[in-house]
Amino acid sequence: MSVNLATMLREGTKKSHTMAENVGFVKCFLKGVVEKTSYRKLVANLYFVYSAMEEEMDKLREHEIISKIYFKELNRKHSLEHDLYFYYGPNWRNEIVLSEAGQAYVDRIHQLGTSQPELLVAHSYTRYLGDLSGGQILKKIAQRAMNLGEDGGTSFYEFPTISDEKAFKNKYRQALNDLPIDQTTGDRIVEEANAAFGMNMKMFQELEGNLIKAIGIMLFNTLTRRRSNGSTELATADATAAD
Repeated sequence: MSVNLATMLREGTKKSHTMAENVGFVKCFLKGVVEKTSYRKLVANLYFVYSAMEEEMDKLREHEIISKIYFKELNRKHSLEHDLYFYYGPNWRNEIVLSEAGQAYVDRIHQLGTSQPELLVAHSYTRYLGDLSGGQILKKIAQRAMNLGEDGGTSFYEFPTISDEKAFKNKYRQALNDLPIDQTTGDRIVEEANAAFGMNMKMFQELEGNLIKAIGIMLFNTLTRRRSNGSTELATADATAAD
């Protein structure tokens, strides 16, 4: 038996998707306000999350459900390693730290891999399909906001072995619909997908303090420069008047 899981997931996570997009860190990112220290912490967290997910899915590569949606071309661990080298340098493995929200996310993934592997479908859908859908747009935003070139810092958004992202997403959705699950399992997967959105939101929220601080410093520096320029202009005007 199978259900239209792709539609169930799309419709069942609309509210969570909107909520995630309205988290302060994400809203700033989409508007092109990206602070490098916060961003590299996000990359570090994602590295741990994807490492956990890909570890569990590889263990379950012959599982009757997971095997159907396990596409190695989606794996992000190695691309994130390239980005971490870019942001932290050659000693990046000793530099990165998993945050509290990231740890809860990782723990949940490992728990599911052991006890309820079918629910890993929810995490695969939430992360990978989102990466494919907005990857190129987010890549350009990150490059522009952090003054990055084409050669580093955005490997996460690149899928070199997927030539047609739209066709691949259709293939992935069809795989979801072909899973040998019943309605009850489908409902549980949707519920877990909403939980996954919540875990992602908590990781984003952890970064807001650093981002707000950075924006404050940026605004302060801008105002200081303007005041300084204004004082110079005023002094020049006074001198001209005196002459």
